[in-house]
Amino acid sequence: MQTSVKATYMRGGTSKGTFFNLSDLPERCQTAGQARDNFLLRVVGSPDPYGKQIDGLGNGSSSTSKVVILSKTDVPNHDVNYLFGQVAIDKAMIDWSGNCGNLTAAVGAFAIANGLVSADKIPTDGICEVRIWQQNISKTIIAHVPMKNGQVQETGDFELDGVTFPASEVKIEFIDPVDSDGAMFPTGNLKDTLDVPEIGSFEVTLINAGIPTIFLRATDLGFTGTELQKDINSNAEILAKLEKIRAYGAVKMGLISDIKEAETRQHTPKIAWVAEPKDYTASSGKAVNASDIDLLARAMSMGQLHHAMMGTASVAIGTAATIQGTLVNDAAGGCELSEVRFGHPSGTLLVGGESAQVDGQWVAKKVSMSRSARRLMTGEVWVPSDCF
Repeated sequence: MQTSVKATYMRGGTSKGTFFNLSDLPERCQTAGQARDNFLLRVVGSPDPYGKQIDGLGNGSSSTSKVVILSKTDVPNHDVNYLFGQVAIDKAMIDWSGNCGNLTAAVGAFAIANGLVSADKIPTDGICEVRIWQQNISKTIIAHVPMKNGQVQETGDFELDGVTFPASEVKIEFIDPVDSDGAMFPTGNLKDTLDVPEIGSFEVTLINAGIPTIFLRATDLGFTGTELQKDINSNAEILAKLEKIRAYGAVKMGLISDIKEAETRQHTPKIAWVAEPKDYTASSGKAVNASDIDLLARAMSMGQLHHAMMGTASVAIGTAATIQGTLVNDAAGGCELSEVRFGHPSGTLLVGGESAQVDGQWVAKKVSMSRSARRLMTGEVWVPSDCF
């Protein structure tokens, strides 16, 4: 027999995921553990050796193999708890180590629709400010959700590269986005040398903002910075090289103690490369002019080049770009910046950053960007009763 559970399938930014209210989950899945993971793996359709997740709600990409659990919060001055799981496609693994910035755009809408935000905070028309407690990284995110006639306004004319149709703009603010477990720059340096056996040595910026990220120069990898998915994801040699660099970077950042641990920690850290602006053609066929961007950026997600840019990696880019001396700021011209527009495989994105030095340490105060979100389906998801 099968078991059904209430769920909502949502797009947030350039990602999609299955959203649950914690109280709707089977009782044994309401706490962290194998039962919860097994249930969510079956919902998404993992592990799938074919890589398609045909027997689940995932769509065979890291951007769509995602789950979200929301719940009422007891954190003062917040409205909702947001827990994110990045589900591996070909492995029985869910990585709970980081946030998804794209799906953050959908959290406010789900919370409002499911009674997780106090009614007295929700305007009939205007903007509802939803204060989100991001449980994975213990950080505050503020979503500015547009309302009309007492309902979330999901349709509109805001265009987001990487998303086919326009929608309503949701402004997102990541407050103090550095992981509370450590410093923004875990080595204390804006640039480091990363030695990777059998591959080489690379100048890198290791930053912990939004999500732990390893930045390299595109040219040091033999890239131009204008790569699209087809240029990277079909090349097993390049993918293996990037994963090895990521593993050694994770050790240098203090996230793992041995490179073998990287196999079970695919969501973090991210590896990304940057370059100075160049003209290129986005995956949609849209022309991106060098004069319209400050730099180029590409990032890997779960072993594949992301089709656009992860929201959390965008936070890392926006933060690093505002700090002179990082590889990201260098690629943007090395000048003082308060916002940066970067080119990614699907187009461009504008991110604002606010950083400062406090007692000799760099502190990210806030990073902001605009996304959009939309409910795609509400109802029940079905899984075999013996799977969890």
